[in-house]
Amino acid sequence: MQTIHAIGGNRQILDVLGVAVEFVTTPAEAANLYCVIKGTIPPGMAVPLHSHPDPESFYIVSGSEQILAPIRDRLEWLDVKAGDFVHIPGGAKHAHRNTSAQPVVELVITSAALGRFFEEAGRPMEDDVVGRTPSAADVERLQRVAAKYGHWLATPAENGAVGINL
Repeated sequence: MQTIHAIGGNRQILDVLGVAVEFVTTPAEAANLYCVIKGTIPPGMAVPLHSHPDPESFYIVSGSEQILAPIRDRLEWLDVKAGDFVHIPGGAKHAHRNTSAQPVVELVITSAALGRFFEEAGRPMEDDVVGRTPSAADVERLQRVAAKYGHWLATPAENGAVGINL
């Protein structure tokens, strides 16, 4: 395997239902071993309840948010801020919500498979607009790609039950 030197600032940013996803290393660059992503969640936005086979680790670079994570056999909201680290095991249900007035920036370390999911599910960001309301076509594409990768997506009622209103 070769050394990877990722240069910041010249990466395409994808919009995944209003969340900005910027690859620090793509699955291909990392020889399909892992993927590192910079994610930006706008103020007031949530990443709905979901699960996928791949583990994810989040290092909060800036801002503060809440992450719904499995704690002692149940889901609990964790208050996290810059400098905090959260690991979500593969297959675990989880969600994010930014209840602050500032964007949350997190570094996501995950599998190449989850990186490929984002490459397929996202679309190029238009004019650096973060937090745009997703279209019905965007939601349908995400659902189709999620099914292809074996992901579980909560229903609106299941999201509402954990405090996420879509």
